[in-house]
Amino acid sequence: MSIMITFNELRRIKDSLPTGSMQKIADELGISPETVRNYYGGDDYDSGKSAGLHIEQGPGGGLVCIDDDTILNKAKELIG
Repeated sequence: MSIMITFNELRRIKDSLPTGSMQKIADELGISPETVRNYYGGDDYDSGKSAGLHIEQGPGGGLVCIDDDTILNKAKELIG
């Protein structure tokens, strides 16, 4: 099941994460930190992988369709 949120909301979640969270999420999920960064709009596909989201341009930064919400859920856990 896919989840739709705005790109601005996804960035707000990323910006709310404590320092070191990208590495912590990566370690907990057994993926590279670059893959976690790609989830939040990064584009390092040499070191990281696609993170299962699709961005459609539009107001509010556009819409993001998230196919796999595992990284998003880990981020929300860290935010509290």
